[in-house]
Formats: sequence, C-alpha cells, structure tokens
Amino acid sequence: MTQPRRPLTDAERIDWLRLIRTENVGPITFHRLLEQYGSAKRALDVLPDLARRGGRAKPLKIPAKTEAERELAANAKLGAKLLCSCEPDYPEPLAAIDDAPPVVSVRGHVHLLKRRAVALVGARNASLNGKKFAETIARQLGEAGLLVVSGLARGIDTAAHKGSLGSGTIAVMAGGVDVVYPEENQGLYRDIVAQGAVVAESSIGTQPQARHFPRRNRIISGCSLGVLVVEAAMKSGSLITARMALEQGREVFAVPGSPADPRCQGTNNLLRQGAALVETVDDVLRVFQHLKAPPLRERQGDLFAPSAPPIPDDADVDRARGIVIENLSPSPVAIDELVRGCQLSAPVVLTVVLELELAGRVQRLPGNQIALI
Repeated sequence: MTQPRRPLTDAERIDWLRLIRTENVGPITFHRLLEQYGSAKRALDVLPDLARRGGRAKPLKIPAKTEAERELAANAKLGAKLLCSCEPDYPEPLAAIDDAPPVVSVRGHVHLLKRRAVALVGARNASLNGKKFAETIARQLGEAGLLVVSGLARGIDTAAHKGSLGSGTIAVMAGGVDVVYPEENQGLYRDIVAQGAVVAESSIGTQPQARHFPRRNRIISGCSLGVLVVEAAMKSGSLITARMALEQGREVFAVPGSPADPRCQGTNNLLRQGAALVETVDDVLRVFQHLKAPPLRERQGDLFAPSAPPIPDDADVDRARGIVIENLSPSPVAIDELVRGCQLSAPVVLTVVLELELAGRVQRLPGNQIALI
C-alpha cells in the first residue's frame, strides 16, 4: 500500500535534486536507489561505493549541495517551482509511469497539473486544415473540462495550445523551462506561462538537443490519460509519443486523413492498429468518460518508510556479479528475463545492475530492458 504524498522539506528537495543530477543516474535508476536505500540522502552516501563495485575507475560526478541550491535559486528567480514525484502537486498519471522524472520545473499555474488531461500532438509541417482541426478540437476539449497537453512545437502543437489557452494548457519543453523552442513561439510561451503552465525535466538554461525530444514525449503522454494524434508521417515524433502512450497504458486516438498525404500515413496506420478514430470531440469524450488515472506505484511508499527495505548481503552480490555480467551483451534483454536466466534472487540481480549502471557499463532501454555498453 502506498504512503500519502507530501511536500518534501528543503533538505530533502536538495538531496533529490543532487541525486537525479548525478552522472549515470536516470529516472529508473533514481527510483531503484530510493526503493533500496529508503531516501535520497542515504543513496547519495552509497553512490561512490556502488559505482566502484560496478567497475568504475574514475570518481562519480555528484553535484555539490551548493550546485543544487543554485538550481533551486534559479527556479525561484524565474518564478518556477521544482516539483518532486512524491509530492501532491505532481501529476498522478505521470508519477505512475516506470521512468517518471523525479524532479520537474513548473512555470505558471501549478494547480492545473491536477486536472484530467489529454495530449494533442501531430506534424510540425501540418496542413492548414490539420491546424484548424487541432485548434478547434483543443478548444472543445478544454470547454469539456479537460486539460490539453502538448510540446510547443510548430504546427499541430502550436494549434493545440492556442485552442486551449483559455481553458488550460500545458507545454512540455525538451530543454529547460526557460528555453523556448522554436524561437517563433516566444509570444505563445509567455501566454502559456500567464494562463497555463510550462513543464521541463531538464535544468534551467538547458538547450534542447535531439536526444531530449523522446524524453519530452514520454512526459507529454505520461501527464495524460490519452493521446490524440492529428497528422503524422510514418517516422515522426508524434508516433513515438503514441507508442509511449501505449506502453504507459494510455488510450491512443487518431484523426483519419487522405491516403495521398504523407502527413496522414502515420495516423492512418495508428487506426489500422486499433487507435480510436476521431472525427469530432464527442469521439474523444465518449472514451474519456471511462478512463481513470493509473494507480501510483508501490515505490512511492518507500520514501517515508521508517526504515529502508533489506539490502542484499555483499557476499551474495559479489558472487552474483560475474554471473550477471556473463548473461549480458550489447543486445537488449528484459530485466525479468535476466533474473530468470541468472537463477538468482531479484534483489541481488537488481543490485548488480544498479552498480553496473552507475559505473556506466550498461544502459537502460525502453521496455524495462538493459544492454552492455
């Protein structure tokens, strides 16, 4: 049973920020450390030893307390709030996903994050009709009481934000919460800060790079109970968002389009695969009547437990390390399959994997898979 969510103290928030900004610590690794050691403070204490045992020669780069304090101050100066995934204001649907960002910056109206949300995404080079449809249905979704989430990109994203600006919209950024991309959406960004909210996982000042956009997309779908795609080519970021929505157990909607238009091939293929067809706002609202927020994961309870769960014995982990490494390769393998293949207890295998991650010897991949680097 999960524990009640509560705001962190200033000291806890600094520990969370230091831990997620540590080299080789991603969201899944962060949550695993929290589960195993009970608090971010204790996890920070054991990180160097874990990385060394995983085979790392150089010291792990762990931000100093002063660095975390500077980031907190930069957010405060911008008027942004740092939310941690265990706190009441953090979106519950997002907190439920495996790789929920432990810390996000929010600029604007934080209370909007508690509303039921639908993501609306699509082509950057959208047609005039596509943008008009997106703006209209976004406005109608907002009028029906839903929060509209998108990524502030050109085309469909921009239309979605414009249509829902008056009722509430969330823009999820690929870089820092203060870095507007594309530059042409500066005015829209200011309007969203004034009337909606802007969310970012990266620290303030981070310039968006190609690798940031898939991570951004998982937050767009994670904040929402369903994702509506309006115009998308067969290889597009919007289809990545739709795939992530399916992996997160969310509903996927798609607007049909002309088979002669490459921008509609992706959405038509989503329909072929079973996405809900959308021609009017009622097609979305009918499904949303039955959608509920996914349950929060058990991991959230560990943060406030009086003591951390039992940690595997060092001798057991030492004996298991060679077996785990032998069973790994550059080809991805699911964690569950690795546990079965090694014929070891899950806590022991997960501890070895944690050491290897911190040492930079393995990488996490979608679908709870890992691979040797």
